[in-house]
Amino acid sequence: MPTATDILRTTFGYRAFRPPQDRIIETLVSGGNALVLMPTGGGKSLCYQIPAIVRDGCGIVISPLIALMQDQVNALRQQDVAAAYLNSTLDQQTAQQVEQDLLAGRLDLLYVAPERLKQPRTLALLQQAPVALFAIDEAHCVSQWGHDFRADYLQLSLLHEQFPHIPRIALTATADERTREEIITRLALGDAQHFIAGFDRPNIRYRIGLKNNARQQLLRFMKEEHPTDAGIIYCMSRKKTDETAAWLQSHGFNALPYHAGLDSNLRAEHQSRFLREEGLVMVATIAFGMGIDKPNVRFVAHLDMPKTVEAYYQETGRAGRDGEPANAWMVYGLQDVIKLRQMTASSEGNDAFKRAEQHRLNAMLGLCEVTSCRRQSLLSYFGENLPDPCGNCDTCLQPVATWDGTDAARKALSVAYRTGQRFGVNHLIDVLRGANTDKIHQFDHQLLPLHGLGIDIDNNQWRSVFRQLVARGYLSVDLERFGALRLEDKCRPLLKGNEAINLRRDTTTEVAKQTTRTALPDTIDIALWEALREHRRELAEQQDVPPYVIFHDRTLQEMCQSLPTNPQQFGQLTGVGERKLQKYGGSFIAVINGHLQATIT
Repeated sequence: MPTATDILRTTFGYRAFRPPQDRIIETLVSGGNALVLMPTGGGKSLCYQIPAIVRDGCGIVISPLIALMQDQVNALRQQDVAAAYLNSTLDQQTAQQVEQDLLAGRLDLLYVAPERLKQPRTLALLQQAPVALFAIDEAHCVSQWGHDFRADYLQLSLLHEQFPHIPRIALTATADERTREEIITRLALGDAQHFIAGFDRPNIRYRIGLKNNARQQLLRFMKEEHPTDAGIIYCMSRKKTDETAAWLQSHGFNALPYHAGLDSNLRAEHQSRFLREEGLVMVATIAFGMGIDKPNVRFVAHLDMPKTVEAYYQETGRAGRDGEPANAWMVYGLQDVIKLRQMTASSEGNDAFKRAEQHRLNAMLGLCEVTSCRRQSLLSYFGENLPDPCGNCDTCLQPVATWDGTDAARKALSVAYRTGQRFGVNHLIDVLRGANTDKIHQFDHQLLPLHGLGIDIDNNQWRSVFRQLVARGYLSVDLERFGALRLEDKCRPLLKGNEAINLRRDTTTEVAKQTTRTALPDTIDIALWEALREHRRELAEQQDVPPYVIFHDRTLQEMCQSLPTNPQQFGQLTGVGERKLQKYGGSFIAVINGHLQATIT
């Protein structure tokens, strides 16, 4: 039998494992269970694919997204791995053939959705089949405290009950301690070894700013930094998703919408186009992105604040899976906080769930408002310590200015109290700046001693003061009174003069820009690079697979640098296993030789 290292080299075309891949694989091959937390792009799939090939039987992969199974299976077949999927897209004859292949031991990997797995027919089939292992991908979906809860995942405890001697591996890119505990409990993984590979994605530049005409901010960002790049833009609502996609199209971008309100066939078509076409931008709700393997997504943008740090990390992690520079760009405002708190308050969860969601939202807002290194704050949330500032986030590249906001904060708290804690931020600012609106006269607020005492601070800066007081827990938003601001107990020392507070000084200045398109070394011949990309595109179209399934950009770069002109040289490239050497080596070598010949003549 080939070893795990043999398969890594000959099938997948990699020379060595990235720690802790080797230890995870060894655990599974020897029959143990594992819980794996590894960042997006860190190589999670190899951790169950290789053991499934090494061990007798077929590895069963539980994946939440039917739409992506076909691409995952196609990618494995490119490597000459016997893979298949069972889901509702198959006709009866094809499904029966897959079942026969499973029973006959002809499959290395079989992908199934959780709702399919729990069906009696499927369980009976697996009881008769040689099963090597169970891999539960996107395992955070099992947790009601997580950000992508799926009820069908709650049934996966049946794997331990009905198949107690078959090893199981649960994998996710993000889970805080509470979510990890629930994964362990619900999947009966108390005896599993834990592998936490670290959460840092140093190639991603995190940038968070205030909304100030968000569409124009987005347009400027995309035109200046990503005019032809693939990217994902997240919006809070379906309506905003549709409108933003149409607006970007009107400005010359190849943009498509994606949300649960679209027809399922149209959703599938848009997702397929995103995977297969270069430079396409997907505008989406959180319904999009889980399991996306596209390696060259150069940016992820948020036009609204995510409700948790976990969701933010998971979504931004879809950028730069190839390890090349990428941007995580976001704009937010106080209205985002109010909307998200309204959504939490109106949810069907119990009080404990709502309190947990409120805590998570506060943590997300804290990440937005932080004045120190943003990456340090992000990693700290997941229990990871980054000793030094990263130098690759907005707060490192352009340190945040602060000011003594003690007096302004006391005025803001006082006006909320003096007006009965019944009004939102706009009215409170009008009082502080001495406005004479009908609403002010309706409630006689022009008679308050505070009326006009804040005229020295402009509207935007007052909004910043109120936003930061909400973020830090001095004020809360009364959702039953349409966003009225209420005082919290924490504000007492500040109001009584026993505490001072420094606030960040908001600025509209853009943070230092970053060109995140794959930077080609000066030694690479652009004409050859484009010729190789065009050949890859033609092959992908012929087989109806995404271009990266043929070869990643990094492999094409190596071709340009090493200029392999025979199979032995071509086989040394990263990502070229025996099957891809046999299948594609000749044609790519021909492109290289043709280019060299044209250059000589």
